[in-house]
Amino acid sequence: MQPIEKLPHPVQLRGSPLARWVLALFGWRVRFDGLPALQGVFAVYPHTSNWDFIVAILAKWAVGLELNFWAKDTLFRLPGFGRWLRWVGGVPVRRHAPQGVVAQVVDGVAQARAQQRLYWLGLSPEGTRQWAPGWRSGFYQVALRAGVPLGVVSLDYGRKVVNATTFMTLTGDAEADFANIAAVLAGVQGKNPALAAPIQPMPAPPGAGKRTQ
Repeated sequence: MQPIEKLPHPVQLRGSPLARWVLALFGWRVRFDGLPALQGVFAVYPHTSNWDFIVAILAKWAVGLELNFWAKDTLFRLPGFGRWLRWVGGVPVRRHAPQGVVAQVVDGVAQARAQQRLYWLGLSPEGTRQWAPGWRSGFYQVALRAGVPLGVVSLDYGRKVVNATTFMTLTGDAEADFANIAAVLAGVQGKNPALAAPIQPMPAPPGAGKRTQ
């Protein structure tokens, strides 16, 4: 396993005291020291409950981060809720066809970099609240192709801490990169621990890559 590169945090933000107060009211706190760059990707883990979204949104407001995130396209069709979801940073994605969105986001990151504009994307690599055999690759593809830092965010219900202090530069060696991510997230406990996916690339489905006769 390669050592995790410690990136400086030159980009500082001002968050909401009200959001921090609400989190503290329920025993939660946020660890956040700033950002290493104006653009990047957050991988948020684990995602095992609807409560994760509420905790994550409050944490986002608490640190003052304008953060975009992917959500199922069907959620945006709900009257009122879809509009609110866009307001808080949601971007509709078809769960089984995210490839086109990856290219769009990479282009968006390039535009933000050219304009020296803040642009961070927060993703749940599991892609579902139910158990999955691994992580989907969208977060990895965006960070690697755009050449931006990856922030590893943990929603730790055991300690009631949202930790967003670790950032790394992906190498393109998925095995080594996932090993580093797993080391950062060791001991983190989700709301429903049994539903947390193992920290590894999503295995290929049975028969994938086989030629038909």
